[in-house]
Parts: sequence; structure tokens; C-alpha cells
Amino acid sequence: MCSLLLGLFVQGTAWAATPSTRPNILLILADDLGYSDLGSFGGEINTPTLDQLAAEGLQMTGMYASPTCSPSRSMMMSGTDNHLAGLGTMAEALQPFQKGMPGYEGYLNQNSYSIAQLLKAGGYHTSMVGKWHLGLEPDQAPSQRGFENSFALMEGGATHFKPANQNPSKIEDVHYRENGQIVQVPDDFYSTDFYTDKLISYLKNTSKDGKPFFAYAAFTAPHWPLQAPDAYLDKYRGRYDQGHDSVRIARIERMKTLGLLPEDFNPAQPLPTTAQTPNWDQLSPEQKRIEARKMEIYAAMVDNLDHNVGRLIDYLRESGQYDNTLIVFMSDNGAAGENHALFYPAGEHTDNSYGNLGRRGSQIDYGMRWAEVSAAPFHLFKGSTAEGGISVPAIVHLPKGLLRQGVERGVARIDDLAPTFLELAGIPTPNELGKNPITGQSLLPMLSGKASPHADSPLAGELFGNAYYREGSLKLLGLRPQVGFNAPPQPLKWQLFDIASDRGETRDIAPEQPETVQRLKDAWQNYAKRVGVVFPPTGQGSK
Repeated sequence: MCSLLLGLFVQGTAWAATPSTRPNILLILADDLGYSDLGSFGGEINTPTLDQLAAEGLQMTGMYASPTCSPSRSMMMSGTDNHLAGLGTMAEALQPFQKGMPGYEGYLNQNSYSIAQLLKAGGYHTSMVGKWHLGLEPDQAPSQRGFENSFALMEGGATHFKPANQNPSKIEDVHYRENGQIVQVPDDFYSTDFYTDKLISYLKNTSKDGKPFFAYAAFTAPHWPLQAPDAYLDKYRGRYDQGHDSVRIARIERMKTLGLLPEDFNPAQPLPTTAQTPNWDQLSPEQKRIEARKMEIYAAMVDNLDHNVGRLIDYLRESGQYDNTLIVFMSDNGAAGENHALFYPAGEHTDNSYGNLGRRGSQIDYGMRWAEVSAAPFHLFKGSTAEGGISVPAIVHLPKGLLRQGVERGVARIDDLAPTFLELAGIPTPNELGKNPITGQSLLPMLSGKASPHADSPLAGELFGNAYYREGSLKLLGLRPQVGFNAPPQPLKWQLFDIASDRGETRDIAPEQPETVQRLKDAWQNYAKRVGVVFPPTGQGSK
């Protein structure tokens, strides 16, 4: 066990981690939760637990993730870029020109560290529940990457109720492993409730020897398909009858009232009106009824998620561990606007009749217009490198000796979590020959009131051909003309934004600063070369 002392000076209080006093770590990851969905971030959904956690801790407004789930999870687990960790793209979206290329294995590769393995070796109990999405094979399971206890959905998405045993649809054809072994879920399974039960049982079973724990709650809510327990399905009846624009505007105004946005903030413009993105007033009464119902169910899922986070926190309080636990809550990417029916067709058991929406067999998502609401006030959503795709809500509760409260506006990213956990635990950052180095930056200085580690350190990323490079407040944004998982490669359209004054990405200043654009493009190309971004044979998407 490592005996390295970690000393910090926070608001006049000296604090040190030793093997006997090291804090617990609880990481809670929501799936496809939008930036403005929580009440503390301007939303109208009932989220009292998370709102209180934000009030008692730090509400982080500048947290970034990858544009989609498995790349984000690889960065979180490894502390390095997703292209190095094996998820240069999602396994489901691997293109022919990417197959067999280093960093595109489609799982968390063995060249990368696992924060669970490092913490376990350093004397922590390690447990995880929920979505893994970092490899389907037995030797790629959580049990092989440092989790002594795990109950994992191996795939990237699943029905939230027990899947059908006979003739399952694609979204039901999934696998669960507990401690490496294939298992079935019970008849009364609902994902968020069950994962919470399981994680609490793991924590209770490992609490007797006094060792600290690292617990990873990888909830699949509110990821498609939209499904919620019966007790929640009618809680939001009528709440969204006024339509997308009205809800979005109200959220942005609440953000201003809460002090999260300046009064003169210019939000991103909604997508142009098309057949795929009609305005609310273009819908028929029946279409409005269905659209409102989708958002009601989504809100019910978030409400239930908040309730289960509350159950975890109640356990920590009742067991006397709350004050000695670092709690990090965040989403894995921006709100999801994709049409899942294109990739996951209905099956024998699918029932999308109005009366069954949100129940077992229902297989719906809420579409791009509601995703714009969840992503408010930002541009676009999941799958893109625009702010709406990579900006996520995040809340941090610090252990008592580090306690700090308020809104933290510094920039951070999901790959910063691994080095943060190591530093908090007093475990040296590894430097093993042949391993991808941990390149994320510890957030402890920022969490203690100092500057963001990225104030002088740029951030860069790429997924599906979309790119970004952020240097200080300048963000070079490269988007393909068509946003989506499997669109053919297209040359990037590069834009430049000053995020400090225009985080809504409404005013492209690239024409005014061509030299800056070229400098940042060159820097992004250097990043792409360093991490091994694989371009199409023609070079499309890289220019």
C-alpha cells in the first residue's frame, strides 16, 4: 500500500491523505444527460438530491467529455486520449479504413491504464455497476480491469426493463456479467433501481476492513429507449405541452437567474426547420401529444435517477462515510438527438402505442428538438464537438477536509478524473514502459480554488471526423457538414469562437483571424498525429 503523503492547503486548512484516512471515491456517470436537465443547471425536472449536492459542493460549469459514450468512458478509465485508449471511434461505428489500426480496437486496450486497477493496487476496494461499453469479450470485462465487484451491461445500450428471452429485438439482445460471469437480470429489473441496489450491497460487503473504496455507478439513464417505472410515468403530465422552444427559453432564463449565464448571454440558435426538425406549431395536435409525452418520460427517468443518487448518498450518511467521500457526478456526453430506430429496428415485442410509451416494450427516443432543449444554451448535441456535444453538467462533493462550495467555472475534462483520484488517494502517477501515459491533469488544485489546469494547457479532440482545439478561450471547431454516426467522410468546415464571450458559438470569428485559424489548425494536426487519429484514405475530414 502506498504511503505517499498528499498535502493540500485549502482555505486555511491543512489536509493530508494517509493510508488510514484516505477518502472514498464515488463516481456517478449519467448516460446522455443534457447540460440543462438538472434543476441546479436551469431545468424544470425535479432533481432535489443533485441540486442539494451542487449547493453543498462545487457546481462545475466548464466540464467537457467526448462527444459520445464509449470514448468518454475510455478517457475516464485510462486518463488519456480515447485514440490511445482503444476507442478512436465507437466499436459500433468503426469504418473500414479504421479497422486494425492502433487505438481503434473498440475496447479499452492493454496499453492503457485502468484507474480501477491502480486504485485496487493502492489499497482500495473497487466496485462498479451499470454500463461498461469498453469491450464485450470476457477478458475485456470490468473484472479483468481492476474491479473486484462488478455487475455490468457489456453493450452501449439496452432496454431498462428485463429483456425478452425469446426473439429479442436488437436493443434487448444484450449481455450482463457479474464478476466476469454471464448472468440474467430478475423479472422486476429496472436498470437504475437495480444498479443502485447492487452497488449498495457491494459497499456494505466490503466495509468491514476499513479500507477506502472506489465505486463507479455507470447508470444507463436517461439513455434511449425512454422507459421509466410506473410510479414516475405520470409525474410530468402536461409539463411539456407548451413545446420545445418555450421550455428551452425558460431554462436559459433560469440559468441567468441562477448566475450560471450572464444576462447578455447569446444562446445558440435552434436548428433550421426541416422535415426532420419541424417547429412545434407545425405539428398536428396528435403529434404534439406524442412529442410532449416523450419529454415527460425523459423527465421521469431523470427524476428516478436523482432518487437513486439520493439512495447512494443516504447510505454514505447512514454509514458515516459521507464526509470522507469524494463524489463526482457528471454526464458522459451531451444530450442525444439521434434517431435510434435507424440502427435499432423494432422487434416482435416492441409496442410504441401511445398508452405503452415509457413502459416495457416501448422503444422511443425524444429526437433533435428535445435534445436542443437538454443541450441549452449550447450548439448541437451528442456526436458533435460543438459545445452541446461535449459540455456536460458536473457536480463535485469534496471530502470534509477539502470542503469548498460554489460555482466552479474553470475548464476540466473527463480524462482529468483518473489523475485527480490518484492524487487524492496519495498514489503516484504510474510511468510504466510501453503504457500510454496518463495525460489528464489533476483537478485538485482547481477544486481547492486555484486556476484550471487547462488555463495554459490546450484541449483537443476528434470523433466521427468532427474536431476541436481549445486554447485559452479560443476554440477552433471543425464539423462535418452532416452530423451523425455513419455519414460519409466530408471535408471539415473550420470555425473559430471566443468561448469566453460566445459559448453559444453564434459568431464565427475565423474570417477576422485567418492567422490564428491556421495556427490552431496546425496545432490540431500535431495533436491528431500524436494520438494517431486515422483519416479516410483520401484525407477527407482532415483539411
